[in-house]
Amino acid sequence: MVNKNALRAGTVSAGVTLLLLMSSPAFALIRDDGDDPGPGLSVAETLGLYVVLPILAFLVIAGLVMVGDKSRKRSG
Repeated sequence: MVNKNALRAGTVSAGVTLLLLMSSPAFALIRDDGDDPGPGLSVAETLGLYVVLPILAFLVIAGLVMVGDKSRKRSG
C-alpha cells in the first residue's frame, strides 16, 4: 500500500519541477514582437527601489501602528 503523504509529496515535487522547467530563463533570450525594454536601473536606483523603499515603508507603517497603540492606551 502506498503512503498517501509520499504520493502527495511526489506529485507536488513533479509539478514544481515541471513549472520550473517551463519557466526557464532560456525563454527570456527570445524577443517577442513589440518587446521594447527600457533602460536598465543603476545600482543606486536598484538599491533604493528594492532595499531602501521597503524599509521606509515598514518604518512608516510601524510608526503609525505605534502611534495608534499609544493613543488607545491613554484613552483607556
